[in-house]
Amino acid sequence: MSGQEVVGRTYLDEDWYAAELAGQAWQGCVFREVDLTEAVTESCRFVDCTFDRCRLNATTHRSTSFTACTFTDTSFFDATLHGCRLDGSSFVGCDLRPITVSGGSWWGVSLRGADLRDQDLAGLRLTEADLTEADLRTTSLRGCELTGALLRGARLGDADLREASLVGADLTDVSLRGARLDLAGALALAESLGAVVET
Repeated sequence: MSGQEVVGRTYLDEDWYAAELAGQAWQGCVFREVDLTEAVTESCRFVDCTFDRCRLNATTHRSTSFTACTFTDTSFFDATLHGCRLDGSSFVGCDLRPITVSGGSWWGVSLRGADLRDQDLAGLRLTEADLTEADLRTTSLRGCELTGALLRGARLGDADLREASLVGADLTDVSLRGARLDLAGALALAESLGAVVET
């Protein structure tokens, strides 16, 4: 299927197993208990859509955007996202492990309390993302854009933060035991804790 655009539709308890979706667009739609296991999307657009109790297990998404979408109690087990855009989307009670991410933008995404342990999110744009109390232990955030991100109370033990931009990030009460930081990251951390850094 390709070239279709759907606005304001509700999909309830539908089977989209292994569906192949290319170039389609959905706006303001609701997906409730939809099974998308092993589905493949390419250059699709989801805008202001709701995914409630859906299964996106083993899905593959290439250059697909989920903009300002809401995901609740949805499983992304073994999902793969290549160059996808999730700007302004929120995740509540979702299973996000394991997940494969290659590039893309997650600007302003809300992942409060999310379990993202052991994941490779290197190079991802997480500007102004809300990662409050997220579990990011042993996660690679190397080269990530975390400017203005909320990391209050996040667990970052053994995480890789080298080359990540932490300017203006809220690092209050973060757990950093064993985390890897470069000089720029260490300075940003010190400044977030109220230190006056003189060079």
